[in-house]
Amino acid sequence: MQEKSNHNTAIIYSSARKVGNTSMQVNNYVAKHGGQGFCLDDFVISPYRYDKNYPEDDFYRLFEQLLTFDHWVIASPIYWYNTTPQMKAFMDRITDYMDDEALKPKLRSLRQKQFSLLSNAASLSAPDAFLDMFKHTFNYLGMTFKAHSHVQAS
Repeated sequence: MQEKSNHNTAIIYSSARKVGNTSMQVNNYVAKHGGQGFCLDDFVISPYRYDKNYPEDDFYRLFEQLLTFDHWVIASPIYWYNTTPQMKAFMDRITDYMDDEALKPKLRSLRQKQFSLLSNAASLSAPDAFLDMFKHTFNYLGMTFKAHSHVQAS
Protein backbone atom coordinates (compact mmCIF):
# COMPACT_ATOMS: atom_id res chain seq x y z
CA MET A 1 0.00 0.00 0.00
CA GLN A 2 1.39 3.38 -1.00
CA GLU A 3 1.73 5.99 1.74
CA LYS A 4 -0.39 9.10 1.35
CA SER A 5 1.27 12.35 0.37
CA ASN A 6 2.96 14.12 3.24
CA HIS A 7 1.57 17.37 1.83
CA ASN A 8 -1.71 16.23 3.36
CA THR A 9 -0.22 16.47 6.84
CA ALA A 10 -1.26 19.01 9.48
CA ILE A 11 1.27 19.76 12.21
CA ILE A 12 -0.71 20.98 15.21
CA TYR A 13 1.49 22.50 17.89
CA SER A 14 1.62 24.71 20.95
CA SER A 15 4.34 25.97 23.26
CA ALA A 16 4.93 28.55 25.97
CA ARG A 17 7.68 29.96 23.72
CA LYS A 18 6.66 30.96 20.20
CA VAL A 19 10.22 30.44 18.96
CA GLY A 20 11.62 27.58 20.99
CA ASN A 21 12.33 23.86 20.90
CA THR A 22 8.84 22.90 19.71
CA SER A 23 8.79 25.33 16.79
CA MET A 24 12.30 24.17 15.84
CA GLN A 25 11.13 20.56 15.95
CA VAL A 26 8.07 21.44 13.83
CA ASN A 27 10.19 23.35 11.28
CA ASN A 28 12.59 20.39 11.01
CA TYR A 29 9.67 18.02 10.49
CA VAL A 30 8.16 20.21 7.76
CA ALA A 31 11.54 20.55 6.00
CA LYS A 32 12.01 16.76 5.99
CA HIS A 33 8.44 15.50 5.49
CA GLY A 34 6.33 18.44 4.33
CA GLY A 35 3.03 19.50 5.80
CA GLN A 36 1.27 22.60 7.02
CA GLY A 37 1.78 23.96 10.53
CA PHE A 38 -1.00 25.20 12.80
CA CYS A 39 0.20 26.94 15.94
CA LEU A 40 -2.68 26.66 18.39
CA ASP A 41 -1.36 29.70 20.23
CA ASP A 42 -2.44 31.81 17.22
CA PHE A 43 -6.09 30.80 17.77
CA VAL A 44 -8.68 31.56 20.42
CA ILE A 45 -9.74 28.19 21.82
CA SER A 46 -11.94 28.50 24.84
CA PRO A 47 -12.10 25.78 27.48
CA TYR A 48 -14.85 23.19 26.99
CA ARG A 49 -18.27 24.27 28.25
CA TYR A 50 -21.41 22.20 28.59
CA ASP A 51 -23.52 25.11 27.35
CA LYS A 52 -21.36 25.47 24.19
CA ASN A 53 -21.21 29.24 24.65
CA TYR A 54 -17.97 30.21 22.88
CA PRO A 55 -18.12 33.85 21.75
CA GLU A 56 -15.45 34.76 19.20
CA ASP A 57 -13.84 31.33 19.38
CA ASP A 58 -11.74 29.82 16.56
CA PHE A 59 -12.06 26.12 17.43
CA TYR A 60 -14.80 25.07 15.00
CA ARG A 61 -13.21 26.88 12.04
CA LEU A 62 -9.80 25.38 12.86
CA PHE A 63 -11.13 21.87 13.44
CA GLU A 64 -13.06 21.90 10.16
CA GLN A 65 -9.85 22.84 8.36
CA LEU A 66 -7.88 20.10 10.14
CA LEU A 67 -10.47 17.51 9.09
CA THR A 68 -9.28 17.98 5.49
CA PHE A 69 -5.87 16.49 6.36
CA ASP A 70 -5.20 12.73 6.44
CA HIS A 71 -2.30 12.82 8.91
CA TRP A 72 -2.18 14.89 12.09
CA VAL A 73 1.16 15.47 13.76
CA ILE A 74 0.71 16.73 17.31
CA ALA A 75 3.73 18.62 18.70
CA SER A 76 4.18 19.86 22.24
CA PRO A 77 6.76 20.35 24.93
CA ILE A 78 6.25 18.26 28.05
CA TYR A 79 5.39 20.22 31.19
CA TRP A 80 5.06 18.12 34.34
CA TYR A 81 4.01 15.02 32.35
CA ASN A 82 1.47 17.06 30.41
CA THR A 83 0.99 19.24 27.35
CA THR A 84 0.41 22.98 27.09
CA PRO A 85 -2.88 24.49 28.31
CA GLN A 86 -3.80 25.50 24.74
CA MET A 87 -3.23 21.95 23.43
CA LYS A 88 -5.28 20.57 26.32
CA ALA A 89 -8.11 23.00 25.50
CA PHE A 90 -7.96 21.84 21.86
CA MET A 91 -8.15 18.19 22.93
CA ASP A 92 -11.03 18.87 25.31
CA ARG A 93 -13.00 20.76 22.68
CA ILE A 94 -13.11 17.69 20.44
CA THR A 95 -15.88 16.69 22.87
CA ASP A 96 -18.08 19.29 21.14
CA TYR A 97 -18.20 16.96 18.14
CA MET A 98 -19.17 13.99 20.32
CA ASP A 99 -22.03 15.86 21.98
CA ASP A 100 -23.72 17.16 18.83
CA GLU A 101 -25.59 14.76 16.54
CA ALA A 102 -25.02 17.04 13.55
CA LEU A 103 -21.24 17.06 14.12
CA LYS A 104 -20.74 13.35 14.90
CA PRO A 105 -20.41 12.31 11.22
CA LYS A 106 -17.52 14.75 10.82
CA LEU A 107 -15.83 13.32 13.90
CA ARG A 108 -16.24 9.81 12.48
CA SER A 109 -14.11 10.88 9.50
CA LEU A 110 -11.13 10.72 11.87
CA ARG A 111 -11.39 6.93 11.64
CA GLN A 112 -9.71 7.18 8.24
CA LYS A 113 -6.81 9.30 9.50
CA GLN A 114 -3.41 8.82 11.11
CA PHE A 115 -1.68 10.69 13.90
CA SER A 116 1.91 11.09 15.05
CA LEU A 117 3.51 12.80 18.02
CA LEU A 118 6.48 15.13 18.39
CA SER A 119 7.62 15.88 21.93
CA ASN A 120 10.52 17.59 23.64
CA ALA A 121 11.63 17.96 27.23
CA ALA A 122 14.74 17.97 29.39
CA SER A 123 14.25 14.22 29.86
CA LEU A 124 15.85 11.65 27.59
CA SER A 125 12.44 10.24 26.62
CA ALA A 126 8.78 11.18 26.80
CA PRO A 127 6.95 9.79 29.84
CA ASP A 128 4.13 7.34 29.21
CA ALA A 129 1.68 9.64 31.01
CA PHE A 130 2.24 12.28 28.31
CA LEU A 131 2.07 9.88 25.37
CA ASP A 132 -0.93 7.99 26.70
CA MET A 133 -3.20 11.04 26.78
CA PHE A 134 -2.77 11.51 23.03
CA LYS A 135 -2.63 7.84 22.09
CA HIS A 136 -5.73 6.88 24.07
CA THR A 137 -7.72 9.89 22.89
CA PHE A 138 -6.92 9.51 19.20
CA ASN A 139 -7.24 5.72 19.31
CA TYR A 140 -10.69 6.19 20.89
CA LEU A 141 -11.56 8.44 17.94
CA GLY A 142 -10.45 5.68 15.56
CA MET A 143 -7.24 7.26 14.31
CA THR A 144 -4.20 5.10 13.61
CA PHE A 145 -0.96 5.84 15.44
CA LYS A 146 1.94 6.26 13.02
CA ALA A 147 5.06 7.46 14.86
CA HIS A 148 6.54 9.35 17.79
CA SER A 149 9.74 11.38 17.89
CA HIS A 150 11.17 12.87 21.08
CA VAL A 151 13.96 15.42 21.34
CA GLN A 152 15.87 15.96 24.55
CA ALA A 153 15.96 19.73 24.89
CA SER A 154 17.67 22.00 27.34
